[in-house]
Amino acid sequence: MSEPLHALNVLHATTHKGYPSWAAPMPASAVGTQGWSVLQADWPLPCATLRQSALTHNLNWMQRLVRQAGVDLAPHGKTTLSPELFQAQLQAGAWGITVANVWQLALAVSWGVRRALIANQILLPHDLAWLDRLQQQHPDLRVVCWLDSHAQLHAIVAAQLSTPVRVVIELGLAGGRTGCRDDEQTFKLALATKDCPAIYLQGLACYEGLWASGDDAADAALVCGLMQRLHTIAQACDQAGLFAHAPEILLTAGGSAVFDLVAAQLIPSTGPTGATWSRPVRGLLRSGCYLTHDHGTYQRYMGLIQKRLTQRGLAGQVWSCGGLQAALEVWTVVQSRPESHLAILNAGKRDLSFDVGLPSPQRWLPQGHTELLDCPSGWRITALNDQHAYLDLSAAADADTALSLQVGDRVALGISHPCTTFDKWRWMPTVNDQGDIVGAITTGF
Repeated sequence: MSEPLHALNVLHATTHKGYPSWAAPMPASAVGTQGWSVLQADWPLPCATLRQSALTHNLNWMQRLVRQAGVDLAPHGKTTLSPELFQAQLQAGAWGITVANVWQLALAVSWGVRRALIANQILLPHDLAWLDRLQQQHPDLRVVCWLDSHAQLHAIVAAQLSTPVRVVIELGLAGGRTGCRDDEQTFKLALATKDCPAIYLQGLACYEGLWASGDDAADAALVCGLMQRLHTIAQACDQAGLFAHAPEILLTAGGSAVFDLVAAQLIPSTGPTGATWSRPVRGLLRSGCYLTHDHGTYQRYMGLIQKRLTQRGLAGQVWSCGGLQAALEVWTVVQSRPESHLAILNAGKRDLSFDVGLPSPQRWLPQGHTELLDCPSGWRITALNDQHAYLDLSAAADADTALSLQVGDRVALGISHPCTTFDKWRWMPTVNDQGDIVGAITTGF
């Protein structure tokens, strides 16, 4: 992998929120050698952090799961958009990185990524021309995009690119986002690519994540039906010779909610009617949030995943050291105690996720203490403003503990849905379980 451009990025207090004003500017790679801690008295807060032990665990855990399922991982990079974390995922064994648009692709390529999925429809002349330039500049770059309409196909043809666009046809679900709703129309679109020199058909894609409900039976039925549909159409395309330009057939799916169900069914050993495939079939799971996991939405799904893995006899192989672990926390300080059961923290919507559940108090450090304490279960965040969080202490079982929380104490908030915390930070320190800073990552948002 080539030297990533992020090595030239320099952290500075005026451009990187959460970086100390008293520190000299430095590259992210040097931060871990400074002997800093996010718990030291003069550390700027709020500050988003990543627990290194959880990151390492999650990288290894997911790779074990996909190996057991016989598929590969192309994690969605929009979650972190971080060169350091992309490299960690690739070094752990990921096939490539998934991105959402050509701009994200260009960033990923500058960071050394050479295999990528664009999980979206590319059709604007500007984006198609940029994609074409990237492929000309990097002959070893392999990019596969989503296709779901004849109008998009015509836009690609009209762009007159120097390199054919590799595509997978996206299957959609009623009421969802993009993707072909009707299977007959899906196959007709696939047929239209056969004699089109501007397009190389590589396989099929789908996405189940928006429909995951947490109802085990309903989620299993959803994924089973979608995978059967994926396989049936893919086999019809294969029998019609539509994958002539594909060294292998790509079948890709998978959000971060029911990825275990998807991974187990993504590629069949034979076609749905028992026929063999004309070439190898590669399954690509696109889960992105697994790397940091969370303390909310995905944590709730994890219990169901553990149950299903146990039922399939895989818990001992995959579930060593438990499931995925929450790595992302935003450290805050109590800046006001205006009422007896209310504390105001100095972080809000500008600093952390709130789109899929509010954050939750996890750990706290009273002033003058050196040992981190678990937050009482009754503490909860009830509201966020742009720069403030309302910590309600009224339900705490230990009233004395609630009353002891003081202005200046530090509180770590766990996140639900990590994607929309990452895009609020240009860097994050990686820390050990005691809060000592052992490294740093940057983001490209």
